[in-house]
Amino acid sequence: MLVSRFLSGANMGVQVDCVATLPSSHQIESTANNPFLGAKALVVEGGAMRGIFSAGVLDSFLQFGFSPYNVCLGVSAGSTNLAAWLAGQQGRNYRVITDYSCRPEFISLTNYLRGKHYIDLDWLWQITINEIRLDLNTFSKQTVPLYVVTTDIQTGEANYVLANAGNLEQLLKASCAVPLAYRSFPELDGKGKTDGGVADSIPVIKAYEMGARDITVVLSKAVGFRKKPSSMPWLIDRLFAQYPALQSQLKSRYQRYNQALEFIQNPPADCRIRIIAPPSEFSVGRTTRDDRKLRAGYSMGRKAGSDFIHQFSV
Repeated sequence: MLVSRFLSGANMGVQVDCVATLPSSHQIESTANNPFLGAKALVVEGGAMRGIFSAGVLDSFLQFGFSPYNVCLGVSAGSTNLAAWLAGQQGRNYRVITDYSCRPEFISLTNYLRGKHYIDLDWLWQITINEIRLDLNTFSKQTVPLYVVTTDIQTGEANYVLANAGNLEQLLKASCAVPLAYRSFPELDGKGKTDGGVADSIPVIKAYEMGARDITVVLSKAVGFRKKPSSMPWLIDRLFAQYPALQSQLKSRYQRYNQALEFIQNPPADCRIRIIAPPSEFSVGRTTRDDRKLRAGYSMGRKAGSDFIHQFSV
């Protein structure tokens, strides 16, 4: 099996191929019914404002006309960046993150303490649809399927929904709806949904189950990161008492996140994983609004994307 890493910073542009051993827990059955058997897939992690890195990566892809993929899977900010990439809107999400998302109307502790949203997706979606809308016409004409991950609040299960021009905007909003920070649950087909990252933060295993055997993963944190358990599980129990399945998924999220990372580092023998990850000096957090840090993070993504393209091999 082959794991290819394309890293930023001092190691940016260096491809490292390593032999990995597959843990028995990751034995996944291949079947002829997989719709994308043998496909090249692009998986993009979310992370709210950390999405500035993948925005840079995908803007580089647009700049160089790079699109070797048969299917895409995205979560939260990662799915919005994929949508803009597939719609051909270079620079669109850079503007969304560095301008609209930094305005006080979007992230506000004062509003949250007053019973409103801490992260106001209603405001962000309305203003960006009015002023810098995704090009739904171009998106509908392109041929690469985009699956957006959401979490069902009743079952706690990950839903992988195929995006189209009709459902795209509401679907992206549901995938970005961070529990508590956004107090509502966007509905899809009459069912409440929340942040796709709760159930599947990095849908690389799903891409493999769908049949992809050459998977590029754009991460939002440096290689080597591992998620830790919640320090306040009792608070999750209290705040989500009405949604026991979601409650359970929130508490076990770190396990699925780390399982995905383990899969990336140790893929099955018939699967190639290519990693694009920010460097250790990437300093953007989930709610960072520091313009200097955001611009630096975007530049890291642009360079990582460019280096990846120039070293990409079939």
